[in-house]
Amino acid sequence: MHGNVKTLNQFIIERQADFQYASGELSRLLSDIGTASKIINREVNKAGLVNILGDAGTTNVQGEEVKKLDVYANEQLIAALSSGGEVCVMGSEENDDIIEVKFTEGNASYVVLFDPLDGSSNIDVNASIGTIFSIYRRISEGKGAGKLEDCLQKGTQQVAAGYVIYGSSTILVYTTGNGVNGFTLDPSIGEFCLSHPDIKTPKDAKIYSINEGNEAHFPEGVKKYIEYCKVEDKASGRPYSSRYIGSFVADFHRNLLKGGIFIYPPTAKAPNGKLRLLYEANPLAFVAEQAGGKASNGKDRITEIVPSALHQRVPLFIGSENMVKLAEEYLANN
Repeated sequence: MHGNVKTLNQFIIERQADFQYASGELSRLLSDIGTASKIINREVNKAGLVNILGDAGTTNVQGEEVKKLDVYANEQLIAALSSGGEVCVMGSEENDDIIEVKFTEGNASYVVLFDPLDGSSNIDVNASIGTIFSIYRRISEGKGAGKLEDCLQKGTQQVAAGYVIYGSSTILVYTTGNGVNGFTLDPSIGEFCLSHPDIKTPKDAKIYSINEGNEAHFPEGVKKYIEYCKVEDKASGRPYSSRYIGSFVADFHRNLLKGGIFIYPPTAKAPNGKLRLLYEANPLAFVAEQAGGKASNGKDRITEIVPSALHQRVPLFIGSENMVKLAEEYLANN
């Protein structure tokens, strides 16, 4: 290992003063998420060898089949975040209700919301999947477990957010509101090492990500924007490339690094879109904005939306700033 390699834990400790609430709590919390993701990564990598692939025989609150690996990832995150004493309440895409954290001493002041395994329908075909997380400060009064109101905060209140992508390499990307940094897991030493410092997403790009199979159900403005992306125009570098993995965290990660727009629009079948505000849209909107990108529901900034339910869905237009702005214009004019 080279002497200039910086591990996730070293980086977190060095940056501790950047946190609005400078204490070791948030540092420990981020470190706990890193540890849980290493355990999940280990199981993801050997999933084909053990009886952990396939459905668990239940459906989650969204009505989707729950994969065995989803259940495992969810349990690992809950266990890691319950044991440190920093978290008073959690929300998971896999749980119908909030997860209260009972503890005996201190006053845990953090709230964590997460999608334990995003893109899990891709597990069986070995496509990239990931964990998405979002961290808030507690707002409810008193000690003991947190409440629903702690989870239903606007995205602008996030103190940290990020994701882990389990792909050809395992990368953890996070922000605490002072830029975005990425860390790649070095399996030889079992540590996340700084590999993508100060990520900036291009303002303009040539990739659009959308499930065009649903085009018949798209709003007119979205259809027109996709049409624009496909038209040949040398001056603007069109037609753009269509890239859609169908695993949100994987599509987002590629576009974050290379530039592009990811769209999950409202459709006739899903008028509020399909992605969850608290577990997917808010955390990745925070990351996108910190990297110089933009995230909206087609009209309003995602992180300004006041949540009304734990599993609220929201249409999402996220990625390179100028691409999102143009998509919004098409929606406003059609």
